Amino acid sequence: MAERNEKKPKRIENTQKQQNKKQDGEVKKEENDGNSEEMAKSGQETQAKSNPNKKFKKVFPYGNYKSYYGYRIGKGPEREEDPRIRVLKKEWFEGKDCLDIGCNSGVVTIQIAKKYNCKSILGLDIDSALIEEAFWYLRKFVKMEFAEKKNTNNTNVKAVQDVNESEQCTTKSSNEGADNGSSHQSSCERNLSDIVSFRQENFVRSRPHDKQYDTILCLSVTKWIHLNWGDDGLITAFAKIWRLLRPGGVFVLEPQPWSSYERNRTVSETTRSNFRDIKYRPDFFREMLLDKIGFRRVEVVTSDLSGTRTGFNRPIFAYCK
Repeated sequence: MAERNEKKPKRIENTQKQQNKKQDGEVKKEENDGNSEEMAKSGQETQAKSNPNKKFKKVFPYGNYKSYYGYRIGKGPEREEDPRIRVLKKEWFEGKDCLDIGCNSGVVTIQIAKKYNCKSILGLDIDSALIEEAFWYLRKFVKMEFAEKKNTNNTNVKAVQDVNESEQCTTKSSNEGADNGSSHQSSCERNLSDIVSFRQENFVRSRPHDKQYDTILCLSVTKWIHLNWGDDGLITAFAKIWRLLRPGGVFVLEPQPWSSYERNRTVSETTRSNFRDIKYRPDFFREMLLDKIGFRRVEVVTSDLSGTRTGFNRPIFAYCK
């Protein structure tokens, strides 16, 4: 009996050792699992570092694409006119105060000011980097415009110098008239930088503007407002546009189709969630703007935009306040 009692503690001791080993094994397993996660993370980082040439897809949740006009218009967008500008009416812009919502890098904003001689035009975009690029393009356009005027003036001067000496009297009077006309033209003409300005702004969330406008553009922007701020954000934007327009003002709208929403709905968790809750699809915009927002009438500017690239042939509408 004594021997049995002596052996019993050994069995208990062995059992405790086994339990301790088991616990140690579990602890080590947990440590290894944690290390595996860290290793996996570090492995991904290492893989990314070991493949510096690997291209990762960049996401633009607000449609704030880089080189957007380079893709839509072509190389050298400062020299190629956007096809949409050709269908716009001169009377909407000439001598008018204008606003361009979602201007991206500002190329179309500048081209409209240059072609239609706006009194002023302000381009807004949510991306500050794009606004910096817009100012870069503006400086480039101003330099190009200055070079064009300089070449024209040089050509005119050379033409005057080549006039036959036997017509000096006629030439003299002609030169005086040309000089007077030139000075009058330079006093009336303004530099593009005096007409065009840009500002970083979230139009949906921003405070009301201090001034009103004759014409407001919203070209291929409504989808991004809709996906990021839902139906409420879109209605807010439309109502704000109506308030910012002067009586008789024009709202130029180029909405993206629903199929475009479907392609971009997963760019962020916000867009994914809002996409599921959208009730007012683009086909309903006309009814919303006329019956609920308060615009008096709408004109279909174009339903088939010629000369545009594949995927950008979208209808353009003009709503009158």
